[in-house]
Amino acid sequence: MANTLGFHLAAIATLLPAAVLPLWRALQPSWQAAATVLAAMGPTTWVTWQLTEGWHTGASATLWVAVAASSLVFFLVTMVNRHAWRLAALLMPYLAVLGLLAAVTAASPNPVLPMHGQAPPAWLVFHIVVSVVTYALLTVSAVAALGAFLQERALKRKRPTRLTRLLPSVTESERLSVGLLAMGEAVLGLGLLSGMAVEYFSAGVLFVFDHKTLLSVLAFLVIGGLLAAQAWAGVRGRAAARYLLLAYLLLTLAFPGVKIVTTILA
Repeated sequence: MANTLGFHLAAIATLLPAAVLPLWRALQPSWQAAATVLAAMGPTTWVTWQLTEGWHTGASATLWVAVAASSLVFFLVTMVNRHAWRLAALLMPYLAVLGLLAAVTAASPNPVLPMHGQAPPAWLVFHIVVSVVTYALLTVSAVAALGAFLQERALKRKRPTRLTRLLPSVTESERLSVGLLAMGEAVLGLGLLSGMAVEYFSAGVLFVFDHKTLLSVLAFLVIGGLLAAQAWAGVRGRAAARYLLLAYLLLTLAFPGVKIVTTILA
C-alpha cells in the first residue's frame, strides 16, 4: 500500500468536481450528475481493486470502504431526491479528508481478514456489508442534518452565505436526514443481530462487550431515541442535529475511529 500513493490521490481527485461544481453559478444539471457519478466510481474502483486481495482490516482500507460506500449511497439518494445533490458541497470535502487520512495511514500494517473459521463465511460477509451500509447511510444523514443546521442558523441571523444559498431548505434537509436515519437504524439493528450470530458461531457467545459492540449499541439507542423524539415530541432543528451528530460520532468511533487512533499511536 505504501507504493500506491498515486492511486490514493487519483481516487481523492474524483471527489473534487462534485464538491466544486455546485459553487459555479453556470452549473448545468448534467455536469453535476456526471460529477456525482465520478465521485461514486473513483473510490469504488479503488476499493474493488484492493478487495481482489481479500478484505483488508487496516485503517486505510477501512476509510476507503467508508468513502466508497458513502459516495455510492449519496449517488443513489440523488437519483430519488432532486434536492440531495446540493449537499455535495458539504459531503465531498469531508470524504476527501477521509481519503487523505487513508493515504496517510496507507503505510501501516493492513492485514487481510480470512473468510474462514468457525463462523460461516456468508454470515461474516453479510455482517460486513450491513455494517458498511449503516455507516454510509448515517454519513449522508449526518451531512443532511448539518446542512439543515447551517441553513437554520443563517436564517435566524439573516446572514445567508453562498454555501447556505446552495444547500437545500431546512425542511428538505430534515426530511432527507430523518428518512436516511430511519433506514440506518433498521440496518444497524440487522448489523447488531448479524454480529451476534458471528460471535455465536465463532466463540459460542451472543454478546461480547468490546468497544465496537458497546459504541454500536449506544449509537443504536441514541438514534432510536432521536427518531422517537422527532415522531412524538416534534424535535427538529439544532437539537435533532446535535443528537444525530452524536450518534454518528459513536458509530465513527466504532467503525474506523479506533483503527485510525491505533494506527497513529503505533
